[in-house]
Amino acid sequence: MDKQKQKAVRRTRRQIGIRKRVSGTPTRPRLSVYRSLSHFYVQVIDDLSGTTLASASSLDKGIKIEGNTGGKGAAEQVGAAIAERAKAAGVTKVVLDRGGFKYHGRVKAFADAARKGGLEF
Repeated sequence: MDKQKQKAVRRTRRQIGIRKRVSGTPTRPRLSVYRSLSHFYVQVIDDLSGTTLASASSLDKGIKIEGNTGGKGAAEQVGAAIAERAKAAGVTKVVLDRGGFKYHGRVKAFADAARKGGLEF
């Protein structure tokens, strides 16, 4: 198995383990993170009703990103935006679903910005 395939398998295993323990409720929805090479996407999801309460991404027109739309700066901007949108939807406490991605780099920068914006994990 080549290195890229091994990396994808490890991420999938981490993601399965996280989703076993993490579930969104109406009082504490799930903050789902996905990062690609080019962009950063997040959603606040109530798993019991199957609805998305708020979302943000580096593709949104309302988010001004200077430089790389997939970098740490973009993740911080998206974190601030999702905190603002979640508070507008009446959500202050969430549970973080990092989607199998390791908690460092862009994911950590996003989480720190979301906490600074007023979300509690």
